[in-house]
Amino acid sequence: MSATAAAVSSADLGAVVAELRAVRRAWRQSQGRSLEPGGRDLPSRDALREILADLRGVLFPMRLGPLDLRQEAEDYYVGVTLDKALNALTGQVRLELQHSARHAYLNPREAQARAAHIVYEFAQALPGIRRLLDTDVLAAYQGDPAAHSVDEVLLCYPGMHAIINHRLAHVLYQQGATMLARLIAEIGHSETGIDIHPGATIGPGFFIDHGTGVVIGETAIIGRRVRIYQAVTLGAKRFPTDENGHLKKGLLRHPNIEDDVVIYAGATILGRVTIGRGAVIGGNLWITHDVPPGANLTQARSQEAAASPPTQATLPGEATV
Repeated sequence: MSATAAAVSSADLGAVVAELRAVRRAWRQSQGRSLEPGGRDLPSRDALREILADLRGVLFPMRLGPLDLRQEAEDYYVGVTLDKALNALTGQVRLELQHSARHAYLNPREAQARAAHIVYEFAQALPGIRRLLDTDVLAAYQGDPAAHSVDEVLLCYPGMHAIINHRLAHVLYQQGATMLARLIAEIGHSETGIDIHPGATIGPGFFIDHGTGVVIGETAIIGRRVRIYQAVTLGAKRFPTDENGHLKKGLLRHPNIEDDVVIYAGATILGRVTIGRGAVIGGNLWITHDVPPGANLTQARSQEAAASPPTQATLPGEATV
């Protein structure tokens, strides 16, 4: 018996175990779940971390692969590692679908075949994911004067790490492995402080600078060459409920960010609003309305500055909120 357990008598320990068992049974009964003995039927976060590390190496073998890898062995490494990762991923997808089969009365055999199909489609998407990530790397390098090379961006930038996870998770989300996709997103969130829901649609050339505290909601749509900074939120304005008071699911509740938009640190954009192409959203703004293309929104002047008339005219297309 451990030193910790020794501090509690066997009778007391047994009572706690029995009470925990009763709580578990009550929860499972309230959720309509089986009380029959069985094994784990949910994906593993630890297994996914290992799969993600392999997939990052497959996508960027000479930068995120093994230290001793040589270019002449790239294809061999990619083939072996991809086979390993996809087999492990199939097991994790099957766990999610078997969980659904148990609680949503799906056919387990159908769930097994569907897992293989999902992973096949995921594998076919990997070259396209790599092409998208190349545009993201270039966007970060070209958009940050502190970046000395594309390699530095790939190795060092948390925004790049988060978008790799997102592009992988988004494909799984589209294929119906939504819990698995959410776990991958949350692994990226815990590692970078950047929270991107796997349902969000993000175009090429996406750059998150610094990144800490960024939140991007499930139904957000982000166009091409968009740049955002730390603590930006693309969130929902309100949460409608049904006649029973339960939150309605699946509503389009997050912003639509068009091409070439820049959103500076601390800005909060809420609801299904559209930020028009080429608009610039200044730091710490709270936006709940559409913004026209090319607009330049900045914070209102401080009281001291407002007491004196401006010395120059407002630039065309510039506005304050």
